[in-house]
Parts: sequence; C-alpha cells; structure tokens
Amino acid sequence: MIEQLVKQIQALPIVEQIKYLCDLYPGKVVFSTSFQYEDQIITDFIFRNNLPVEVFTIDTGRLFEETYKTFNNTIKYYKKTIKVYFPDYKDIEKYVSTKGPNAFYESVENRKECCRIRKVLPLERALKNKKVWITGLRSGQAATRKHVPLLEWDSKHKIIKFNPLHNWSLEEVKNYVYKNAIPYNILHDKGYPSIGCAPCTRPIKPGEDIRAGRWWWENNSKKECGLHIKE
Repeated sequence: MIEQLVKQIQALPIVEQIKYLCDLYPGKVVFSTSFQYEDQIITDFIFRNNLPVEVFTIDTGRLFEETYKTFNNTIKYYKKTIKVYFPDYKDIEKYVSTKGPNAFYESVENRKECCRIRKVLPLERALKNKKVWITGLRSGQAATRKHVPLLEWDSKHKIIKFNPLHNWSLEEVKNYVYKNAIPYNILHDKGYPSIGCAPCTRPIKPGEDIRAGRWWWENNSKKECGLHIKE
C-alpha cells in the first residue's frame, strides 16, 4: 500500500500531495505542529490553501514562552484554529509529587517517563481513528532520522506517516520561511535549531549536531522523546 501511494504522489507538489491524501482519507488526515521552522511551512501549505487537515499541537506545560508567542502569532496570521492536546493532569500530578518537577535530569528512565506523559500519551489521543499523520521530519535533522522517507507505515500508532519535507535541507527550509514571511519561533535566531520543552533544550554550539541541544545531558543515541520511535 505504501509503495503504491508513493508512486501516486511523489511527483506532485506538496500541496497536491496533501490534497490527494485528504481525498483518499476524508476527515482522517492530521498534522502535528510544534511551531518549528518545518512545521510552520507545512502549516502554511495547509492554511493558505484551506486544505481539510486538522492541525494540532501538544502543549506539554513546559514549553518556551517564545513557542507560545509563535502559536499565538500563527493563529492570528492565518485566522485559523489549531487544536491543543494537554497531558492528563493526574499523570502530571503523580509524577511531580513522587519524583519532583525536574526528575528528568536524574535518569534516562525518568526523562522518558516525563516525555511519555507530556507528549506520547497526548499524541496517541490525537491520532486515534485517523489514517494519515503529517509531520515536519527531515532526514537532515539527526542521525536517528537520516533515512526518513516520503511515506511510511507507523506500526506503533497504526497510521500512515507522511513526511513532505523529508528531503529538504535546512537552508531550503529557512529560505522558504523568510521568502514567504511565515511566522516563526525567534529562538531559531538564537542558536536553537530544534526546540522542545524549555528545561530540556539549549542552543547548540558551532559544529554540533542539530539536535545536540535536546536532552544535552544524555548521549546522542537517545535524542528522541518517543513520538517518532519505531517499534
């Protein structure tokens, strides 16, 4: 199925690719945004062309103020709605009460549990009963993502994952954002190529991997939160 879909859409412009998937799975196509460069481009494709895609975001409760400003600027700019998913407050209360607010610094296990509560579980709710999940993943973002395809089957979430910017370079991404005057997170101008939760993200140094600023106290093999981990 995936191979056939790739043949049908790979030569199309991205907007036409999204339209094709929306026609194939009406009301079942969603896009997850964290308001980074790549996500803002896809949001622009969807909103500017009034495509029938549900755009959603996960508010972990620990985001940068700059991320919230980008969220606000985006809905004002396009005059569109972005659906928000929050973690279950009971899970947060239990985690913080028993382990402390910054327990994720203490062990990989604690960090993964925090990511699971704040990101993975809300994502599962957002993807429930959907057929296509559009993401801003690029093959140049990290070693764990260097083989990102246009389309793939996500066996963990039982959904088709569509990565329209999979072969874009960072330079192409930035040029598109600037050329089209798309709202973007100003943290990108301050050395943050990858932006997650505020306590877990720092700016990178010259020559560092693009995701070196995420969970910097851990080694490079664990630079994922669990949203895009394959089973």
